[in-house]
Parts: sequence; C-alpha cells; structure tokens
Amino acid sequence: MVSERGLEVLRAIVQDYVATREPVGSKSIVDRHQFGVSAATIRNDMALLEDEDLIAAPHTSSGRVPTDKGYRVFVNHLAELRPLSPAQRNAITSFLSEPADLDDLLSRTVRALTQLTGQVALVQYPSFERANITHVELVHLGGARAVVILVTDTGRVSQRIAAVPDDLDETDVATLRARVSVLVTGRAVRDSATVVTQALASLPEEGPRADQALRSVLRVVSEELEEFRQDRLVMAGAANLARSEGDFRGSIFPLLEALEEQVTLLRLVDEMVAGEHGLAASIGRENEPFGLEEASVVASDYDTTGGRARVGVLGPVRMDYPSNFGAVRAVARYLSRLLDEDERAR
Repeated sequence: MVSERGLEVLRAIVQDYVATREPVGSKSIVDRHQFGVSAATIRNDMALLEDEDLIAAPHTSSGRVPTDKGYRVFVNHLAELRPLSPAQRNAITSFLSEPADLDDLLSRTVRALTQLTGQVALVQYPSFERANITHVELVHLGGARAVVILVTDTGRVSQRIAAVPDDLDETDVATLRARVSVLVTGRAVRDSATVVTQALASLPEEGPRADQALRSVLRVVSEELEEFRQDRLVMAGAANLARSEGDFRGSIFPLLEALEEQVTLLRLVDEMVAGEHGLAASIGRENEPFGLEEASVVASDYDTTGGRARVGVLGPVRMDYPSNFGAVRAVARYLSRLLDEDERAR
C-alpha cells in the first residue's frame, strides 16, 4: 500500500519528469517541493512506489521515471484538470468561428487542438446513419458529367461526379433530380440507402435513356450514403511525433501507420471508457491490443445530432495529462455548442 505522502511523491515525479524529461531523484523533489521531510524519507517513499511498479529506474542513476501504471494512477487519482487561459480560449473561438460546413469545422478543430497541445489531434466524425437527407441537387456540367449533391440535417454536404448522357437538357435534368429526390429526401441515411439499393435492383440493365441516367446517378448516391455511414477521423499534427521521437522507446512507424490507416485508431477511440465528465485516457501498454503501446490517447466526448463522438490527442506516454485533458474538454464543449447552435438554426 502507498501512503498519502507516497502518492504526492508520485505526483511530483510525474510533474517533474514531464516538465524536464530527466529522471527525478529524491534531492530534486526535496528542493522543488514542500514536503517538509528529509531526502532519506523521500527515498523510502520512492522505494515503496517502485515496489508497486509505479516508478522505475531507466538507468543506474538514482533518478526515477513514472511507469505506465504510475501514469494511470496519476490520471485516475492525482491529476487536476488544468483549465485553458483566456488567451487560449479566445484562440479556440477565433479559430473555429464561422466554418463553411461540418468538414471545415472539424478540420479547424484538429488544427486548433494540435496547436494548443503539441500532440497529434484527432476528431471523430459524427455518425450520420440517423441523419436525414434534406436536399438533393443535380447540376449538369455539360457533356457526360453531372454533379450530385446531397445535404443532411446535420450539415453534412457531399458532392460527387456522375456519368450521364451527354445530350441531357434542362427538362431531363429536372426530371432526373425529382426521381432521385423522391427516393431519399426526408429519409434517414440508413433508410435512404435501403431504398436506393432496391431502386437500383428494379432498374433494367438495358432500358430507356432516362433509366440509364437514373441508374448512374443512383450508384453515386449509394456510394455517398455508404460513406455517410462509415466512421472516420480527421487528424492533424503528425509531424509532432517526429519532434518527440526521443520519448518513444521504439520506432514511431506503427504510430504513423495507425494514423494513415485510421481503422485501429477508430477502434481504440470507440472502446475507450469515459468517466463521469466524458473524459477518457488510454495509456501506454493499455494500448497493446491495438499495437500502440508506445503512445497514450486522451479524449473527450462531444455532443452531436442524435449521439456523441470524440475529440482527442495522441502522443507519447510522457505527456502533460492535465493540460491535454483541459484542452480536449474545452474544444469538445465549444464543438458541441457550435453544432447545437447550427441545429437550432435549421
């Protein structure tokens, strides 16, 4: 069992090691912190912490560093959420104000968060499966191309090119738009996907020109609806991994690979268990099933239309957890508020 003072010594070791990247010794703890006891007493506390696998000696020096288990105890029991400064909050407000659409908002979100934390920032797209299609537009570009535009009540907008007969006139385009619109407008994404699949199955392989044009457009609509239903992440700040490469015991290649592929990170972000304030952390070896035992992820839930998604940061285990928790929580709250205001305005 670790005493209350022992836990405070652990707090001091985590804070000092994160700040200096140097192993922490008993003398430096006595010098930097007001424990009111001798260095010998602090050494005894450190020995107990080492017995509990909360700290370890990286070399033969007398200094100690936190273990993954030590960081977990710190996060669960000792970390005090560090609020953002007024300047940082103003920066978030300025950075995220007046986005063009949801894609732009989430892109700005990760760029703001990586600047605040110096880590890799990530934000999970809201699930659009229960979103409703509110508008379909079809714009003939001339020749054999037309732009198919889908809009949802969550603000998601997609644009894709479809191949169409090159002799369509305005009446043909209007008729084609109406045929597509009646299939999907006012329906949830998942229901629209089912209706479009059924419509495609009912169209003959060889038929009138109008049916062939409809088949081509519906194929594009089907692909877009399927993409609406897929989870994905927006990320920024991958270069920060290279800047902190010294904090990783092994290669950063698995981390870069995970960022590129997204599937592993999506699973990890989805499976992280949040506390009562919607904050979650997955630290070091806890990420071993995902091949990311060299990293930690700190995340916060944010509210979306019909559910929740997550925004967070990924970086080395030696990270400033209180500051990162404060940053992701502040960004998540601002993101929730923007999405709520957008929903109310619809």
